[in-house]
Amino acid sequence: MIASVLVANRGEIACRIFRTCAELGIRTVAVFSDADENALHARVADTAVRLPGATPAETYLRGDAIVQAAVAAGADAVHPGYGFLSENAGFARAVLAAGLTWIGPPPEAIEAMASKTRAKELLGVEPLRQVTEADLPVLVKAAAGGGGRGMRVVRRLGDLDAALAAARAEAASAFGDGEVFTEPYVEHGRHVEVQVLADTHGTVWTLGTRDCSLQRRHQKVIEEAPAPGLTAPLTRDLCEQAVRAARAVGYTGAGTVEFLVADGTAHFLEMNTRLQVEHPVTEAVYGVDLVALQIRVAEGHALEGDPPRAQGHAVEARLYAEDPANGWAPQTGRLHRLAVPGGVRLDTGYTDGDDIGVHYDPLIAKAVAHAPTRAQAVRKLAAALERAAVHGPVTNRDLLVRSLRHEEFASARMDTGFYDRHLPALTAPAPDPLAPLAAALADAHGRSRFGGAWRNLPSQPQVKRYALAGEEHEVRYRHTRTGPEADGVRVVHADARIVVLDVDGVRRRYEVARYGDEIHVGTTRLTALPRFPDPAPQHAPGSLLAPMPGTVVRVAGGLAEGAAVQAGQPLLWLEAMKMEHKITAPATGTLSALHVTAGQQVEPGMVLAVVKSP
Repeated sequence: MIASVLVANRGEIACRIFRTCAELGIRTVAVFSDADENALHARVADTAVRLPGATPAETYLRGDAIVQAAVAAGADAVHPGYGFLSENAGFARAVLAAGLTWIGPPPEAIEAMASKTRAKELLGVEPLRQVTEADLPVLVKAAAGGGGRGMRVVRRLGDLDAALAAARAEAASAFGDGEVFTEPYVEHGRHVEVQVLADTHGTVWTLGTRDCSLQRRHQKVIEEAPAPGLTAPLTRDLCEQAVRAARAVGYTGAGTVEFLVADGTAHFLEMNTRLQVEHPVTEAVYGVDLVALQIRVAEGHALEGDPPRAQGHAVEARLYAEDPANGWAPQTGRLHRLAVPGGVRLDTGYTDGDDIGVHYDPLIAKAVAHAPTRAQAVRKLAAALERAAVHGPVTNRDLLVRSLRHEEFASARMDTGFYDRHLPALTAPAPDPLAPLAAALADAHGRSRFGGAWRNLPSQPQVKRYALAGEEHEVRYRHTRTGPEADGVRVVHADARIVVLDVDGVRRRYEVARYGDEIHVGTTRLTALPRFPDPAPQHAPGSLLAPMPGTVVRVAGGLAEGAAVQAGQPLLWLEAMKMEHKITAPATGTLSALHVTAGQQVEPGMVLAVVKSP
């Protein structure tokens, strides 16, 4: 039996695997980079081993260093999690060669399926060898890995070479493998997948379907099980194809076969030879622990009896530190507080006070709701996210709530183009007009010179300024003998943490938390502004500012100060949290300054270049 497991991963998936190991009485070993020295997964494991460096290439993609860590820590098995080396056959072989148990499929199965080009050939699906105008649109896709990295949609033939170069660079950085291929891009399809589980005794289970159609940058955002609205024949066909794929490569352990469903037809995409990020929805519906089953299979046990029956519906939402209204730009900073109401499963790699850094995926947590029906599960998850305390960097929380409540999603008519169609409406500012007043009153109470009590004297109007949803809000109120007053609003109660306001007989209660200039009023995030702003401009006109912390991975060829540029022309590329972000010229003109070079680290707001308009 397995006695000690090293998880060759980080963040929420490492913590999730450790949780099952603890329940089974299995000791746990974490590996951590220098950037993750104080990360939750390194703190909760029984033993932790340092991987020197910070980038994935220096740490979590170093199979040799991870195997050495497992041996040094006395682990007898390795679980790869997802991403990083989870679909790397060479790593699986190195684990086995070291005399350790590999909690995953055989290296030969990984080799056959982890390369999407070889997997398609195995199942009789040919990738595009030469792209013509008639083939457009096409999808450039990394042959290894997943998570939306190394993928680009190409709608113009002239954009193909640039898309191939960008996809190769992103795939090499994320997976250590820069191989890419092209395939037809199916518009308005649904992303549907089948969970498979196979043992070493010839048994292959399918544990139903999942729908993962709500995606941004080809990375899933909201997932659910079972996939709604599929006919019985289509569901049966999907499951039969999944079993055939697993048997074709002698698969064992947990895996997922993915399809694009359009017009009632299933198009094979790939087989992921690992545990999926969205596995909790299947666990909820089938009442199983997939990690525990992975471990049992790795120990040589057989899957007993028939697969369990599905019960109810489950929906998962991925909470990211990112700004959907600003090109999904990743966000960094301290996560001051994370609390989600009970009744919802929360898988996370963070606790209050942890820092979200620049080197890895911006996923904060996954929230999962299970209920007897789809409508009940969706309502439950939306309400939990809406009431959650997420204090720290900007997140996609509001987007998730609006997505779950969108009519197209509620009626199960969504497809992979959902955010292409609806993102502007889903990210339109809808600030609570009372939030700035609540923040000002809480701040005034906390700063009172009399132990937090209101001054018992009338005063001149007080003025506070806040940034909210990209706009500046000015708040005015007065201190009176009976307490603070504001036009049209009655202040029922106010202290440094709780403010209750009454408008036309309707009371609203706000919890207020302040972290420096960052203020959270309920679910609204504000930034305190100085009373008298600096009138001087901060940057020269045409300045291109870094939208996030990251690394300049490359500068456009031949670009130099004095060069003529066209509006929209790519100038340089940043990599942050394993995703590439293109910086383009804001207008036609002359590049009057270029302040960065490839390999340079940048911080948010740093001037990268300046384009001078004629």
